Amino acid sequence: MKKLAVFCGSSNGASKIYIESAKKLGKELAKRNISLVYGGASVGIMGAVADSVLNEGGYVIGVMPSFLDNREIAHKNLSELIIVDSMHERKAKMAALADGFIALPGGPGTMEEFFEVFTWGQLGLHKKPCGLLNINGFFRKVCCFLVYRFLS
Repeated sequence: MKKLAVFCGSSNGASKIYIESAKKLGKELAKRNISLVYGGASVGIMGAVADSVLNEGGYVIGVMPSFLDNREIAHKNLSELIIVDSMHERKAKMAALADGFIALPGGPGTMEEFFEVFTWGQLGLHKKPCGLLNINGFFRKVCCFLVYRFLS
């Protein structure tokens, strides 16, 4: 795997462990020479994982729609920042660039992004791995839903 897309929140979340875990993930990506593909923000969990990869000498590609540039505060120190016109373009570009996908804690946008690529995998549109980083049980109920859905 050369590039991993990470879906996560542009806020810090309800627990400090989310930021700490994002930093650990970023450090591990850089250590393994895996580039980060993410939403391009400098704030929240998004900013934490990007900063961690960059601080360890890794490569970070941000993909951000122009209308979010001010709201999510585009990261100005990325290896590469791709500005697109829409959320649909953002997701398509991230999916095209990445060799796999992982979701960290976030809100409805994070879940929507993750489930879209997860569904594409189910439909055979790609064979890339998809995973949830279940920090502090954040995705416990989602995992229960998926287990129930696929085992029943």
